[in-house]
Amino acid sequence: MILTQFIMTAIMTMTPIHMEHHGHDLQAVGLVIGFHVGAMYFPSLITGSLVDRVGRAFMAVASAITLLASGALAAFGPADSMTVLIGALVLLGLGWNFGLISGTAILVDSTSFDNRAKTQGTVDVWIALSGALGGGISGLIVANSSYAILSIAGALLSLLLIPIIIWADINKQQKLEEAS
Repeated sequence: MILTQFIMTAIMTMTPIHMEHHGHDLQAVGLVIGFHVGAMYFPSLITGSLVDRVGRAFMAVASAITLLASGALAAFGPADSMTVLIGALVLLGLGWNFGLISGTAILVDSTSFDNRAKTQGTVDVWIALSGALGGGISGLIVANSSYAILSIAGALLSLLLIPIIIWADINKQQKLEEAS
């Protein structure tokens, strides 16, 4: 959840600046960000069911792959194409959605009722801090390189989710085997 928030905020924050530099007006920026926000929340109606049906780890990996695709499209797509920008930001919102919901389910599964609220509160603080850091760092990256570099960095960073999920699954299996 923390990593997906960082990646999403970093790329989302710089997209309007990138669009303005390539001649898009405020109406176009609003349209792209509107689609992005819709993709962040609207899929929640089915993402929770998907997390339950196909598994938390699968959806966390789906988050990584979706964020990877978003970053690649944002980096390599034509900057003057509204279709590409909308596609990249919809994928960004969808990847964030998959990460948040699968991460929340993993958190609930791995905590007891007694420590769940404290753990969730701590994670929420880290999510907020990672969003603030992502937004701040993204400006520095774009100012010193480009939006494409920022998007590639976000895409590559999303791949860290895969070994983290694999490691967590291995640890979970080992604990189950030790308990039996």
